[in-house]
This record gives sequence, structure tokens and C-alpha cells, in this order.
Amino acid sequence: MGKFVVRKTNTGFKFDLKAGNGEVIATSEVYTTEAACLNGVESVRNNCVGEVEDQTVAEVVAVKHPKFELYEDKAGEFRFRLKARNGEVIATSEGYKAKASALNGIESVKKNAPEAELVNEAE
Repeated sequence: MGKFVVRKTNTGFKFDLKAGNGEVIATSEVYTTEAACLNGVESVRNNCVGEVEDQTVAEVVAVKHPKFELYEDKAGEFRFRLKARNGEVIATSEGYKAKASALNGIESVKKNAPEAELVNEAE
């Protein structure tokens, strides 16, 4: 079972979505308030049903929000970002060497986020 871990940073609050094995699947931006960060967690829960827009292929097929955008970064690694219905980025992944690994990360978010336990380390 996955879990959202909310923590305080030097500049605000952020969360990580972790898989059952403890690996970080996706992380948030830094929010200015704890309440905004908790809203971000709920947004990921509600928007993780989106389709994948593969931006690594020659002919990108646009997908409506919410969606996962799969892309290749400047270092040649594959990453994804989850965008909410309003187009805001609400979670991002680490870099993966293989496209299949990034796609597995997306599936893991879809599987874990809806029922993930909330662990608030910011309190």
C-alpha cells in the first residue's frame, strides 16, 4: 500500500507519493502552507485517473486534462508529470533511464494514489 508523506522544508511544505516498497513514485512542488500541500495530495488522488500523453514520439496525440505527460529531459532520461483538470502540474517523477520504467511509474501512481495513507511529518 502506498503512502503520501507530507513534510516541512526550508521554504514551505511538500509531499512525496511512495510505493509500498518505500520508493518515491512522484513528488510535489513546494507549497507555502501545509493546507495547500494537503490540498495538493487530494488533487493527486482525484486526478490520477488521466490518460498518458506521450511526448517522446514524433506525432504527439494530445490528451485532455487530467493527464500524465511522459517526456524526455535534457539528460536523456524519461520523466512524467501529472497535470490536474485545470492544467496545473501537481506531481512530477524522478528521471528513468528506460521509457518502460517511467510508464511503470505512472501505473504505480494510478494504483497507489487513490487509497494511499497520509503520513503528515510536518506536524
